[in-house]
Amino acid sequence: MDTLPANIPGLVWAYRFPPDGGKAIRLPNSAPQAELTDGGGFYWLHLNLADARVPGLLDSIVGLNDDAKAALTTRDTHAAITVDEQLLYGTLVDCQREFDRETADLGWLHFAISDRFIITTRLQPLRSIERARALVEKNPAKFERPVDLFEILVIEFQRTLISIVMEMTEELNVIEDFVYDNSPRDERRRLAPVRRTVVRLHRHLRTVLALMRRAAASHDDEMPFGFDDVAGRLTSRLETVDHDIYALQDRARLLHEEIDSKASSETNRHLYILSIMTAFLLPPTLVTGFFGMNTANLPFAEGSGGTEYAVAIIIASIVLAWWLLKRVRIL
Repeated sequence: MDTLPANIPGLVWAYRFPPDGGKAIRLPNSAPQAELTDGGGFYWLHLNLADARVPGLLDSIVGLNDDAKAALTTRDTHAAITVDEQLLYGTLVDCQREFDRETADLGWLHFAISDRFIITTRLQPLRSIERARALVEKNPAKFERPVDLFEILVIEFQRTLISIVMEMTEELNVIEDFVYDNSPRDERRRLAPVRRTVVRLHRHLRTVLALMRRAAASHDDEMPFGFDDVAGRLTSRLETVDHDIYALQDRARLLHEEIDSKASSETNRHLYILSIMTAFLLPPTLVTGFFGMNTANLPFAEGSGGTEYAVAIIIASIVLAWWLLKRVRIL
């Protein structure tokens, strides 16, 4: 691992791809910026936006227009893909990666592509781009054009989505087992983050799909070489995972409705029990209220044995209330 200070501001890594399609060369941190274009071919420059010198570096790169530079340094949190003057630039959604684990938190990858380079920037470490770098190390001959590398980035994003879909499916399976179990248990708090993640992924994926179709429909003289074929393949891939995410979103919604229905049934059962208890207690309340009134000539007020008669009337009133409830088929 190269631990020397980087000469290129914000450098995370840089690769130079020779024109003959041979092994990609990873440039050391000490490499100057001029070494990116040595020997022809194209290069991949990946930068960290946390470095405030990155905008100045982009100003010195030949082939970037002002819109592409703005796309590489923007802090907008929405997807964008633009085709203009043989350049492809914009922002793609991805999932963040911690040092010790991968997460489902969304991050943003900014990119600019021409026939000579692919430049990517990000603020947080991302899952898909790290796997794309590993593929470059493992199979460098696969990348003959910058759009081929862009295709791998989107494919790795699709695979990230598939892994998240599998994780969310397993979580929904566990929640579903508890929901349909006999023991009462409210799983709405556990279901909420799953629904939020799925909804956000589906929203951003639909945006990326729409932008990819729009970019593929651009004029040929504005489109980078080979992007029309790449866009068609990527659209098909993303549509497949979009169906899976939509199905997962629909399943989570139905499961939430089932939880609400079960909670509503439990509430109605409690209200039913409370109503029955009220019906049983109303006659005894009437009896005790009658015997407790401050009125002359009340029954059993004179002599002994009044308490026994009162208890007997209370029991009789409960039995009568039970018989009436059975008669009208409430019990």
